[in-house]
Amino acid sequence: MTLTKSHAYFTPEEYLEIERVSPIKHEYVQGQIVAMAGASKAHVIITGNLSALLVNHLRGTGCIAYATDMKVRLPALSLFYYADLSVTCDERDRISTEDFILHPKLIVEVLSDSTEAFDRGDKFSDYKSIAELEEYVLIHQQQVLVERFQRKSDNLWVPQIYRVDEQVEFDSIELTCAIADLYENLEQLSQ
Repeated sequence: MTLTKSHAYFTPEEYLEIERVSPIKHEYVQGQIVAMAGASKAHVIITGNLSALLVNHLRGTGCIAYATDMKVRLPALSLFYYADLSVTCDERDRISTEDFILHPKLIVEVLSDSTEAFDRGDKFSDYKSIAELEEYVLIHQQQVLVERFQRKSDNLWVPQIYRVDEQVEFDSIELTCAIADLYENLEQLSQ
């Protein structure tokens, strides 16, 4: 993530207006607009694999899965983030015509060298402020490894690690899948 050259303050409304016409994606951090870096081939494949699983699993449930281009708004913190994948089952998000969601129950980030520290640290800390968020999942792209953090109470998030040949559980949406399904078509990692 890189700050734009101009460090002027933007309101959330100005950010949304700029973002609607911008050819590149930006996140919004307390008045600043932050350009996002492009994704690697592995990142795109993993995101696509999980997106397909989520869409098929959620069909007919009233829940919606969003991949890469949907912003998550955290109004109390004056933030907009693009999650790699998010799922909302909240009626308010389903009927809203806004370019963002407010009430995801599952957020997934695919880790890269440039974003891992942020995804694990400040971004996760910020996401914890979403009352409806039940799970936060980090998927590694350099190795077959998935980390799931499940909310047990406001201040207690329980980690679970998944490795090669294991089944990954997304309890918030009642989905279990082979970890290999997330890494399909990434032959260099399946060995």
